[in-house]
Amino acid sequence: MYQSIENTSFMIAFVLYVFSAVMYLLYVTGITRKVVNIATYVTLAGFASHTVAMISRTIGAGRLPFSNQYEFALSFAYGIILSFLILHKIYKFSAIGAFVMPLAILVMGYASLQSKAVRPLMPALQSYWLTFHVGTAILSYGAFALAGGIAIIYLIDAKRTGDKRLLKDPEISDMLSYRVIVFGILMLSVVIISGAIWAQKAWSRYWAWDPKETWSLITWIIYAVYLHLRLRRNWRGKAAAWFAILGFVSVLFTFVGVNILLPSIHSYAT
Repeated sequence: MYQSIENTSFMIAFVLYVFSAVMYLLYVTGITRKVVNIATYVTLAGFASHTVAMISRTIGAGRLPFSNQYEFALSFAYGIILSFLILHKIYKFSAIGAFVMPLAILVMGYASLQSKAVRPLMPALQSYWLTFHVGTAILSYGAFALAGGIAIIYLIDAKRTGDKRLLKDPEISDMLSYRVIVFGILMLSVVIISGAIWAQKAWSRYWAWDPKETWSLITWIIYAVYLHLRLRRNWRGKAAAWFAILGFVSVLFTFVGVNILLPSIHSYAT
């Protein structure tokens, strides 16, 4: 029963997100500005259905949906939408939906291609560290997705003038991207540290230069360099925006590329 509810809720959320993405795109391209409120309500409806899918998976599996690629992608998309809705609630920043929603759709599309079978957890995953480690990873990746979307908006606004801008002041998006990245790198630091502690308990070593570990560290370094240059060299504007986008490309490779292209001890989570 729970599997059926999960599948139905997943598809409803996916379809609603697609409709929402189309409306946000109509908004940012200037074709019509009247659909933006409808887009937000559709996103909320999709998020509610997504929540049902998450709860159904949790009940059906008897644990939080964090243990394989399908579950992580499902949760990753959930984190992206949740981060967007929180940002929208605080700053009323609707334009970012045009960039965040397509990304969430792609992640859910990736999830749909993975096996949905519920399998017993491998011994290495049978730890309370699983929830903490993966939960903070989802928050981190969701934040970096937002920062990447905001950076794209900054680059678009930099080429526009007056009412054609998505935000009247491009510096607003620059500052928002910076604040979201600060939160994201804080969460990623927790991910790396908790992963090292968990690895010590599971495999008697803190670090093994596994591809997933290595690319997580590379991603952390990219964002750390971004923060260093911003705080010490006052890097802002286009250079900072491109750096934020580069960081998110590294996030995507860490999430998808490593699993597909590189053998990893994290491959058990498939």
